[in-house]
Amino acid sequence: MWRLSRIRHKAGRAGYSLEELRVKRREHEKALRQARRDRQLVSRRLLLNEDEGQQEAIRHTCSDENDVVSLFHNLQHSSPEREAHLKTLSKSLRDLSAQLIFIKQENSIHVLVGLLTGPNTRCRLQSVCCFHELSHSPHPSVTTACLPATPYLLTYLSGQSTRFTELCLYTLGNLCPDSDIVREKLLAQGIIPALACCIENQRHNMAVMEAAGFTLSQLLQAKDASEKIIPLVLASSLPSHLLAVLTPDQNFALAPAIECAWCLHYLTCSMLLVSLGGAVAQGNKAEGVELLVCPLLRCVGNLLSCTADVPDACLSDVGLTVALCALLQAYVQTRPSLARESAWVLNNLTARSCLFCSALITLNLVPNLIQLLPFSQGINTMILRVLANVAHKKEFCIQLAEFGLLSSLCATLKMAEQAVVTLSLDILFMLFASGSQVVEDFVREGGISLLETFQYYSEEDVRRKAVYLLEEHVLSSSSQCTVSCIPSS
Repeated sequence: MWRLSRIRHKAGRAGYSLEELRVKRREHEKALRQARRDRQLVSRRLLLNEDEGQQEAIRHTCSDENDVVSLFHNLQHSSPEREAHLKTLSKSLRDLSAQLIFIKQENSIHVLVGLLTGPNTRCRLQSVCCFHELSHSPHPSVTTACLPATPYLLTYLSGQSTRFTELCLYTLGNLCPDSDIVREKLLAQGIIPALACCIENQRHNMAVMEAAGFTLSQLLQAKDASEKIIPLVLASSLPSHLLAVLTPDQNFALAPAIECAWCLHYLTCSMLLVSLGGAVAQGNKAEGVELLVCPLLRCVGNLLSCTADVPDACLSDVGLTVALCALLQAYVQTRPSLARESAWVLNNLTARSCLFCSALITLNLVPNLIQLLPFSQGINTMILRVLANVAHKKEFCIQLAEFGLLSSLCATLKMAEQAVVTLSLDILFMLFASGSQVVEDFVREGGISLLETFQYYSEEDVRRKAVYLLEEHVLSSSSQCTVSCIPSS
């Protein structure tokens, strides 16, 4: 979210401009969000062996074609060293070139499937490790090549070995996101009932529960999930199992709870909010609708605020922006608390994504938000935060001014609420940084006298910001305009 209090606190330090502090803070938050996403919300996951660390896994690659071909040939012959060859191959397959070389070998996948289904349990484990490495590949042809193994991976979800089941689950989860063909095959092969059975049998095994939650969340992020996947999930026992994981007990663990919470989120919130927002926008305000809207808003807003960065596939529908604006407008007078909640979710949404900031501009939703600035009870504060998120993207500032934001800011600067005044000044700072034309428009709106009144404002932070804008932007811009207009003698 847009934490203006931190900007205000840091702005008073000597030697730093507001712009420098703003850029540094944004870079720091971006790094934090990226780290969070890499740790918990990546599209694919690589489950390392217990006897190796992350750095060793990164270093150990083998892209030499002769090595890969030699390993494959060794696998075709039964020998006591076959397990060791498989283990070496699984590490080699962390390299993309090695993956491509391997799948091009005739019958390579079928040989690996044969070992996966063979009687030797250690070879089965190393074989699934190889498929796990292949499933982590960024190359679509590699993941598609793994299709012959998926029926067996699903069958093995009912196994007793935690490590083996984890590998099968993460391999299936890695294969889900990018290929419609793979997803359709998995659905036809019964991945939903297989996951339900796995979770039911392993509900006390937190490692397996986390892996199963990850795999299900990967499925639910598909673009066609609402039509092809969600109905199957809702018809199964999965929702009740997901809820059970969120009930703390002596076996409670955070990681599986996070995965299951995301699954429940994909199942309900965004999809329902878009539908409800569309219905409310068309005038359908059936009694009790707001009782459904409120918990959905709270769920989406909390997930966005606590996780800071979510998978783009989850919230890639700009229809959510339209729905939130529709709910905001529909309930601003009758249920202001619900309108404020809608604005809060919109703030969290636009704080993390340029896509949704752009949607407010391109879908012409900004004028509707500006019209709501006179409303109090925290609504105008939240709307100003949303507009600040948009103004932070410098390319949108001119359009915000064209939508009439400057005249509205002149009105909010006269309000009694200090939070509203502070937010208005911060937005002005971002607008002014976009070019002199915005400053000139503000001056024509009577902005000079308005900022001058803040020289006697009781709050030091507000007074300092107003003086900075007046001296560094408004008066300097006006003096330059005056000089340029003096006729030559």
